[in-house]
Amino acid sequence: MTTYKHPHGHVFYRKMSHARPKISYGEGIYLFDESGKRYIDGSGGPLVVNVGHGRSEIVAAMTEQAQKAAYVHAIMFTNDATEQLSNELAELVPLDNPRFFYLSSGSEVVEGAIKLARQIQQARGQATRDLITCRSLSYHGMTLGALGVSGRPGLRTPYMGMMVNMPHVRPPYPYRFEGSGEELAGRLEESILAYGPETVAAFIAEPISGASLGAVVPPDDYWPAVRRICDKYGVLLIADEVLVGMGRTGKWWGIDHWQVQPDIMVTSKGLAGGYFPLGFIAAKTEDVELIRQKLGDWNHGGTFSHHPVGCAAALATLHIMQQEELVQNAAVLGEKLGQMLQDTLGHHPNVGEVRGRGLFWGIELVQDKASKEPFPASRHLAWDIWQRAFDKGLIVYYSQGCADGQNGDVIMLGPPLTVNEAQLVEMTRLVAEAIWEELPV
Repeated sequence: MTTYKHPHGHVFYRKMSHARPKISYGEGIYLFDESGKRYIDGSGGPLVVNVGHGRSEIVAAMTEQAQKAAYVHAIMFTNDATEQLSNELAELVPLDNPRFFYLSSGSEVVEGAIKLARQIQQARGQATRDLITCRSLSYHGMTLGALGVSGRPGLRTPYMGMMVNMPHVRPPYPYRFEGSGEELAGRLEESILAYGPETVAAFIAEPISGASLGAVVPPDDYWPAVRRICDKYGVLLIADEVLVGMGRTGKWWGIDHWQVQPDIMVTSKGLAGGYFPLGFIAAKTEDVELIRQKLGDWNHGGTFSHHPVGCAAALATLHIMQQEELVQNAAVLGEKLGQMLQDTLGHHPNVGEVRGRGLFWGIELVQDKASKEPFPASRHLAWDIWQRAFDKGLIVYYSQGCADGQNGDVIMLGPPLTVNEAQLVEMTRLVAEAIWEELPV
């Protein structure tokens, strides 16, 4: 098998020091490299490929739109794909009479959402509200604004002098932070009062924690309490569904598990199934109209906003998910995957917790179950397990820093929603083998 390692050729990658095979093609939940080796895409790319690889329906929809008009500027024109996608999404998102603004990535829609919250507050006559409260040990994107509302020290530290650092509160993380959802939500209220309600524009959080904490599901009373606190102080609630939206957790949106309505919602990764870089910001019509009436326009944009080919890809992805009942599949098989992981790994002395919802599961690894002491970051445990699984033909998602921002290892699974039970059995076996081999008893 040929592998390509930096500085081979003229490409540089985020991870610079490991070899990578060249992919030839994908089909369903599988990827095949140029040597013919098969990989189970157990992390969906990561957590992007929700309808599987090689979907000709999406390629056909993109081709048709590209032949009609590949690009039009959103200030000058609209197009059928963007209008139809918005009409159909309006029936699915938990906002009353929503409107949609499309951009090219999760970082971009988060960046846009925090600017939108600021302008809504301005339009309401609340010009002093310019803080976005967020959570520690969180991740919302790599742009400077998104990093300002994120809580991963390793990603933020090099750029602290270049960005505005926003107020952070403790996340709901039952495995490490005891307390009810009401008590954890109370940290948000304390922060709002400490800074002054007149300064806080919005609170942003993932309904179910994603890459930083690894599929942490909050207590059931957390999100209703957050909604009440935001209402009490006039703070907008931004639900970051970039990773957990589009059916990943067994409902269309992660926030749907608690029947809470945000003021602004963003998603990206699975919106177009990985076939096109696309995300959206969803907001209530009343707030969008208020900006138009009071401010004239929304002060934001993007060259590739409302991209017709991207919207055509998203529309085809949406139709596949509906026709094949993939959200329901994620709910049913997600329970089975959780049980498989618990049965296979729950008794391992270094598996602290198996957690998740739908087809998004995390395995937190610790040195000692009783104390929950994490492995040191220098051990690179999650990476080593990732590599073992990769060598076996299973792609997992790994993260480090969940315990305190630096230490703490999590292995995550998030396969395409088209996965079947037999494939989950194989995935579970392979990830268990990788963990047991790296951490033999």
